[in-house]
Amino acid sequence: MDSKLHVVMFPWLAFGHIIPFFELSKFIARKGHKISFVSTPRNIDRLPKIPSHLATSITLVKIPFPKVGQLPESAEATMDIKNEDMSYLKKAFDGMETELTRFLEDSAPDWILYDFAPHWLPPVAARLGISPAMFFIINAWFLAFLGATDSMINGSDGRKRAEDFMIPPKWVQFETKAAYRRYEANWIVAATRQNESGFSDFYRTGKVIEGSEAIFIRHCNEFEPDWLKLLEELYHKPVIPVGLMPPQVEEDDSQSWVSIKTWLDNQNKDSVVYVALGSEVTPSQDQLNELALGLELSGVSFFWVLRKPSGSGESYSVVLPDGFEERVKGRGMVWKSWAPQLKILSHESVGAFLTHCGWSSFIEGLIFGLPLIALPFLVDQGLNARIIADKQVGIEIPKNDEDGSYTRNSVSNSVKLVTMENEGKKFRDRAKEMSPIFGDTNLHDGYMDNFISFLENHRIMSRAATSE
Repeated sequence: MDSKLHVVMFPWLAFGHIIPFFELSKFIARKGHKISFVSTPRNIDRLPKIPSHLATSITLVKIPFPKVGQLPESAEATMDIKNEDMSYLKKAFDGMETELTRFLEDSAPDWILYDFAPHWLPPVAARLGISPAMFFIINAWFLAFLGATDSMINGSDGRKRAEDFMIPPKWVQFETKAAYRRYEANWIVAATRQNESGFSDFYRTGKVIEGSEAIFIRHCNEFEPDWLKLLEELYHKPVIPVGLMPPQVEEDDSQSWVSIKTWLDNQNKDSVVYVALGSEVTPSQDQLNELALGLELSGVSFFWVLRKPSGSGESYSVVLPDGFEERVKGRGMVWKSWAPQLKILSHESVGAFLTHCGWSSFIEGLIFGLPLIALPFLVDQGLNARIIADKQVGIEIPKNDEDGSYTRNSVSNSVKLVTMENEGKKFRDRAKEMSPIFGDTNLHDGYMDNFISFLENHRIMSRAATSE
């Protein structure tokens, strides 16, 4: 029996999802297996270059993206649209079913790994004798918060109002601070309801989990292990952590990095707060102003990566408070294009990370032992911020519970506390203690080996069963 597997990867159309799927593909390919990485033409063209030694093992597969009238002509990912058009992107994504099915029929892979969105895919895989599994790129507490599959599919757990999500779910039997604030809970209530795509996000996730042979998840037992056990109890199927997939700092001789490094080299050790809110978060003009004025008020050095919001046209320009950049010149840098986040976080002058608390950023900050200053906005970010505060690896910038607004003073006070004050030493120390867990390549490679063994052995058993 040929021991080489053929694994198809089919991520959701957001680069915060596509890149972890791509990284996982490289791990699988390094073990001698074949990957077909499937997405839309434009997303495939935007992928990083495949390392030359893996080029023959990873095939990039372009599936045409159906046209949906409400989407801009070239929109194929969340970064191309405004947040309010998300349901139309999901509708177009569902239209990929026919072409993807044809590809699966022709290529007969062993496994297909997919994201939360393709509720229609597990039955297709089952019909074609392909082992289906969900790869969840976010952590275990966020998935556990959604509940059992029946609850997600049928809404049977009774949570309908914002208040229902502002306390830990009843099936969480251990102590936790993970719960939504009111301004965040509105997002998750909307995720329980059918949208313009015809399905709710809860329904999609429930159907995907229900039809999977296993759940693979970017988590590890060394950090918050109780949630992994809870997922197995909720789903009655294997939940396999793939580790935290800590990215490696790569060589970079680009002009951008040379400029950034020159600026960082001129700052004192551990003195700079790196500020980045990810590619999907779009703060309002008021929120942007208060963040800027709070950084100014703090007197702390900062490097702020400030990119234009998703779906904004070429003509869009970021508006900062009058005279802000002049006033902070020398101690504050606003960088308005893509920046190499890992390189910056690894620089010795950086001493803290002000983040929107996406799971990837959470991991990247703690790889380098940096305390986190949490400014969450949506999806899993609020829950992540509660865990950050609970584990004392950082603090959350205080916000108004009702509308999520924050002030320049709350930004300034939080930044000063974490970076300069004696009271913040416990957060700085605790973050450093976490670095060996988050950055231990051997530890996380061990998880990856275990995951790949599961793919190999489980699929071989399935084949044996079908051939008898």
